[in-house]
Amino acid sequence: MADDSGYEAVVCVKPEVHVYRIPPRASNRGYRAADWKLDEPAWSGRMKITSKGKVAFIKLEDKNTGELFAQAPVEQYPGCVVEAVTDSSRYFVVRIEDENGRHAFIGLGFADRGDSFDFNVALQDHFKWVKQECELAKQEASQSTVPKLDLGFKEGQTIKISIGNIKKKESGGAKSRPMGGGLLPPPPGAKAGGFQAPSGSQAPAQATQPNTNPVLDFGSPAPAIQPTPDIWGDFTAAGSSSSKDAPTSGWVQF
Repeated sequence: MADDSGYEAVVCVKPEVHVYRIPPRASNRGYRAADWKLDEPAWSGRMKITSKGKVAFIKLEDKNTGELFAQAPVEQYPGCVVEAVTDSSRYFVVRIEDENGRHAFIGLGFADRGDSFDFNVALQDHFKWVKQECELAKQEASQSTVPKLDLGFKEGQTIKISIGNIKKKESGGAKSRPMGGGLLPPPPGAKAGGFQAPSGSQAPAQATQPNTNPVLDFGSPAPAIQPTPDIWGDFTAAGSSSSKDAPTSGWVQF
């Protein structure tokens, strides 16, 4: 992965590569590795790919001492700095550059196809990251020009929330409570003092018997008090009447 902080990061290392002198390009069809002297490499050593910011560097170093033999700064891939040959996947043409800005083209070959594959993928991944960073920077620049919405509350600003279903739920949820110390009202159709016979059925006729227990008979009215005959009235009548009057009562006059 590339490092955009100014430090140089190692991306890929291959312990053995070969450098070839290549003839000038004969035509515009591309380079061919078969035109090189593949059995006589001009140099052999270690290859390292590093990244610093958006630029990748292909460095050829001595495998024992680490001394730099040549390097190629790559600012775009695919591009003119690294070019694949037309007849093999293990060879590339690389444009190297010295400290004075002079450059030359060399042939770079790998002994194994897996190493050449890793070389290709390492460069692709680096510049894929560079592309993503450029797109992200453009998005941030475009967003910075758009004014941001201020959704915060101003000083003294309030909001009002109206909830209309609370009273309905409270009034609808209240239930009537039974009166009379917890006694439930009689069921519909019931009469005081007994249960109503179901419709369609006839209760057996029973003779009405007088209630002989006046203490338990709360529903029947109290009997009328009959006047008791005054048995002492006869004595009063007997003393006030004359002897001439014939006695009308059952008492014997002496």
